[in-house]
Amino acid sequence: MSEPLSTDPYKGVRDFYPAEWARMQAIFDSVRSTLLTWGYEEYNASPLERAELYEAKTSEEIVDEQTYTFIDRGDRKVTLRPEMTPTLARMVAGKRRELAFPLRWFSIGNRFRYERPQKGRLREFYQADIDLVGLPEGEADIEIVRIASEILKAFGAAEKNFVIRVNSRALLNAACAKAGLKGDGVKQYLRLLDKKSKMRPEEFKVASETISKKDPLSLVDTKPLDTFISVLKERGVGNAVVDTWITRGFDYYTGIVFEVYDTNPANPRALFGGGRYNELVALWGGDSIPAVGFALGDVTLADFLETHSLAPALGASTPQLYVGTPTAGDIPSAQTFADTLRKDGCRVFVNLTSRALGDQIKDAVKRGIPFFVAYGADEVKNQTARLKILATGEEVVVPVSELFSRMRSV
Repeated sequence: MSEPLSTDPYKGVRDFYPAEWARMQAIFDSVRSTLLTWGYEEYNASPLERAELYEAKTSEEIVDEQTYTFIDRGDRKVTLRPEMTPTLARMVAGKRRELAFPLRWFSIGNRFRYERPQKGRLREFYQADIDLVGLPEGEADIEIVRIASEILKAFGAAEKNFVIRVNSRALLNAACAKAGLKGDGVKQYLRLLDKKSKMRPEEFKVASETISKKDPLSLVDTKPLDTFISVLKERGVGNAVVDTWITRGFDYYTGIVFEVYDTNPANPRALFGGGRYNELVALWGGDSIPAVGFALGDVTLADFLETHSLAPALGASTPQLYVGTPTAGDIPSAQTFADTLRKDGCRVFVNLTSRALGDQIKDAVKRGIPFFVAYGADEVKNQTARLKILATGEEVVVPVSELFSRMRSV
């Protein structure tokens, strides 16, 4: 006899039972609500993309080590999307003549990266990507950073709970040029800088000196960044700081880059980040279209909310009322009764088994359904029902036409 199949999910991914999925939805519902108030529109796309989409402009580490890439039955090289920005750029390029710029778009969905599962990192994760496409540096960058702040504040976070670290790839590139770096030398240094937080200081120093004798970080002109920080402060973001170490790992960034960090010592890590990418859309031909955006993943966001006791209340998903049936023959009339309640917005679960009423009540309790009513021949005849409040055991007899309103008043 063969061994039974494992019930465990694939390593680094999660199953979402209803309660866990409700928590995920509650978090992203808050994110979505904030973005809609800023005039952003939601879009989506398939998680399957041509592999060359990422090979063209995503970081080498992600392409070479972290993508799920395979050859399909048509001999095409396909990748499960590790990020959304290249997909956004492809979509914008495909209909650039039809779209009304600037675009304020966001997408919420799953992403895939083959990396070692650990706290804050999984192989499949859910992420919100927020982008403002079609405006140059300036007000668009300010808006994007403000939205990043507002999303966390909408959960109840105070500015002391997080810090926004800001830098500029353009200024980093200029500093590298002052240090005498060119072409691949600049790329090597920026990739090293992106890994700095994972390296010992002496290890980074040795690696840096093999690339450049001069320290590019000491040559960064921070005056433009200081001005940017001042404007953010005037606009209500008082916890942004200049950090010349911030570079972001993707090759497509061309201007402002930023990362949001938790300030609690129990969770000292980057929560999310983003930046400006002005040349990505031009990969599909035509003039470049300026863009800026960021993405935040569910795992690090949930860790932040848990650390600061800010997890949102769960949205409505559990049925409100369990309609029991004295006999199997009562099921059709119970369904008809449930239909009238559903039209008023009540979430109704109807028993479809031959269990005794006592067992149906136990079933309702196990499912976490707060109200129970038996609906059979007597209820049809009298048009009254005995509503049972399962948390207290209290029972009240009410006209069936008033049942839902009575439930809402409890």
